[in-house]
Amino acid sequence: MAETLKILFLCTGNSCRSQMAEGFARALKGDRLTAYSAGVAPQGMNRLACQVMQEAGIDISGGRSKHVEELKDISFDYVVTVCGHADETCPRFAGITQVIHRGFDDPPRLAQDAKTDEDALPHYRRVRDEIKQWIQTLPEGLDID
Repeated sequence: MAETLKILFLCTGNSCRSQMAEGFARALKGDRLTAYSAGVAPQGMNRLACQVMQEAGIDISGGRSKHVEELKDISFDYVVTVCGHADETCPRFAGITQVIHRGFDDPPRLAQDAKTDEDALPHYRRVRDEIKQWIQTLPEGLDID
């Protein structure tokens, strides 16, 4: 069997978008990708992100919000920044790591005026579905020449 590509999904808090991307990559592309996620300023797991991923059949609730420095000894093939802040503050990676940006809207920011979880969930579901759609294109979707 061929070696899998090591890919890191990086965002600010490693609480929502990067966790979703890692969850989908593991579930849908685990035969071709070894997925990780981290943040530049970890904030803990987002419960609504966990909820909408569970709705999609993927349990990320056992995940942990990690700082990118915790993964510094892993030689990644790709680092994908999934938010603008992570793209702007992305640390340098040794070796042949290719860094690309594929931004997604921030569900907590989109839902900041929601009065209830039910009002917030559509924002999380939309971003979840966009992330899933992109993950399904991988690894070919990593080539952005």
